[in-house]
Amino acid sequence: MSLQPAPPSRVFMELVPWANLGRENNSISALEAQPVGSRPHVAKAHPGAREVHVSGSAEVSASPDRAQVAVRVSSTKEAAAEAKKSVCRRLDYITQSLQQQGLQAENVAVTKDIRRVENAYHMEAEVCITFTEFGKMQNICNFLVEKLDSSVVINPPEFYHTPGSVENLRRQACLVAVENAWRKAQEVCDLVGQTLGKPLLIKEEETKEWEGQIDDQLSRLPGSLTVQQKIKSATLHAASKVFITFEVKGKEKKKKHL
Repeated sequence: MSLQPAPPSRVFMELVPWANLGRENNSISALEAQPVGSRPHVAKAHPGAREVHVSGSAEVSASPDRAQVAVRVSSTKEAAAEAKKSVCRRLDYITQSLQQQGLQAENVAVTKDIRRVENAYHMEAEVCITFTEFGKMQNICNFLVEKLDSSVVINPPEFYHTPGSVENLRRQACLVAVENAWRKAQEVCDLVGQTLGKPLLIKEEETKEWEGQIDDQLSRLPGSLTVQQKIKSATLHAASKVFITFEVKGKEKKKKHL
């Protein structure tokens, strides 16, 4: 899902006090001249208040912070004990290698299954490894491929985000959008010789989240994606657009000391 380009930001500013709008040649501001349905969101005006209305947008992204690799070991023997022995020997080697590489036990899950296949016994074990360091993940996978035979299958890594990542990213996008709007209002006030006051209204008008996309042809080919392409595909994006009304104050005049 791609993000549509945001429309140009609009700034509405009225520096004439609201109480005096009817006193200066019965003139009205551009904001008042707009139809009610097309006016931007504004805070309730107070007599004598001066305001600046700005919109701000932001887009942020976060790469996946977890990866899971499944390693499968299998053996088929006429005797159940022989099948178990064959699998357990290689399974012990894998778990010991992971410990030597500094992986914690809580990041390694092992399951075992044995069943009859015609006149033989087939045993299969799966080791699910969760990684937080992708460089270490690649080194360990390469090491296991070199040291173990073809009966050990190492599946490509699956990348994902920890719970709460979407909400954290959405919140970050909103905060950056608010900061961008504040900076814009600050620059406008500096330009016209005024002082930016406190915010009177902050409203998030739009928010979007989506995952990174890759070429459709590549996504249809199993095993065709590289590690970097998988990371890009699992990257989260979030966008936010806000509308803020700030109070505007006049510049304070410095008193001359006699």
